[in-house]
Amino acid sequence: MGFVERKRRFLVLLLPLLFLESFKVVSALNYTNFRQVSSLRLDRIQKHLEKINKPAVMTIESPDGDIIDCVHKRKQPALDHSLLKDHKIQRVPPEWPRVKTPLNKQEEALRDAKKGGNDQEMKGAWQMWHRNGTRCPKGTIPVRRSSVHDVLRAKSLFDFGKKQRRSSIALDRRSDAPDVVSGNGHEHAIAYTGTSQDVYGAKATINVWDPSIQVVNEFSLSQIWVLSGSFDGSDLNSIEAGWQVSPELYGDSRPRLFTYWTSDSYQATGCYNLLCAGFVQTNSRIAIGAAISPISAYRGNQYDITILIWKDPKLGNWWMGFGDNTLVGYWPAELFTHLAERATMVEWGGEVVNSRANGEHTSTQMGSGHFAEDGFGKASYFRNLEIVDSDNSLSSAQDISILAENTNCYNIKNSYNNDWGTHFYYGGPGHNPQCP
Repeated sequence: MGFVERKRRFLVLLLPLLFLESFKVVSALNYTNFRQVSSLRLDRIQKHLEKINKPAVMTIESPDGDIIDCVHKRKQPALDHSLLKDHKIQRVPPEWPRVKTPLNKQEEALRDAKKGGNDQEMKGAWQMWHRNGTRCPKGTIPVRRSSVHDVLRAKSLFDFGKKQRRSSIALDRRSDAPDVVSGNGHEHAIAYTGTSQDVYGAKATINVWDPSIQVVNEFSLSQIWVLSGSFDGSDLNSIEAGWQVSPELYGDSRPRLFTYWTSDSYQATGCYNLLCAGFVQTNSRIAIGAAISPISAYRGNQYDITILIWKDPKLGNWWMGFGDNTLVGYWPAELFTHLAERATMVEWGGEVVNSRANGEHTSTQMGSGHFAEDGFGKASYFRNLEIVDSDNSLSSAQDISILAENTNCYNIKNSYNNDWGTHFYYGGPGHNPQCP
């Protein structure tokens, strides 16, 4: 056999192998590993999906590939919870918190926020699935449909839609205390209230970015935590909302509106969004878990979302508001132990998972991926931090503390002014020469 013929046969054998490798790369980019799945496991997954993907009155396809099912309010996943079998969806609107402090001068805030004569502005972000102009009909709620691939990206069916158990953040220690969340690799840059204060809600406006994620099982989020119970035990109650980038949960790198709840320190109860029974949605225009659009650009336009979580003083349910007085839904009081009465702490800020996949700190970014000192248009921010007190009044959060476990990786700097009230910049790139 001549050299030319041997070379031709070698190429014939090589090309299919190259194609196979390229297929594996594409699969990796799609965040779903190519692997054998047993028929038994697929059957269990399908049965679970049938429980959470309720029959749709109408279906909408989002430009980003999401499928949004319009589900009748009374058929939503929340009402499958054993504690909510006789629950009647709250029809009477909750009593909105009153504002103690003067309203912020938004026009002045926009002018003051601009830097160096450029075109930076703060604008409200919305959701990508709205772009085609289709809406869910009245009496239904939009639910992002879960797929088999979504479940397969999780460690197990039990872990699908759940956070890892959160090791206690020792907030009573100094902010430079070493490795306060070493138990599960979560790192934070947060502001928080004291534990001696009774709190009935919290509010903030959160800058929206699309931080890069190093590996599929890591995430980056920016959120509000409303907490009560013991950080060291198994009875911590938490209500959470904000935006997150999580390739494992959603299969892409887009920032998405999310909620979370737990009544037992992230062990068995609760989940993200509507992936289990619990959160009762009442809004027909906001899809929890759907992508937020547009997003902020470095030295460009800045987009943010406003989130309010508070306890309805009449019926005791914990409501979520979005933007300018838009009700999203509520966490029924029956779901909780400590939060059935009140919260004892609020946290605002960023969280990432550092899996140290290559034996070094992750390069997963927090916020914009830039440190707090870079300021507006470069670093991510939380502004107008407020709390709800016992008489259902909103006031600027005072005497907050800040914490970042490793300031060489992610940091936080807080301040106060008349327009942004209590606010802070936060975030960072993760791995860098000072964060090995």
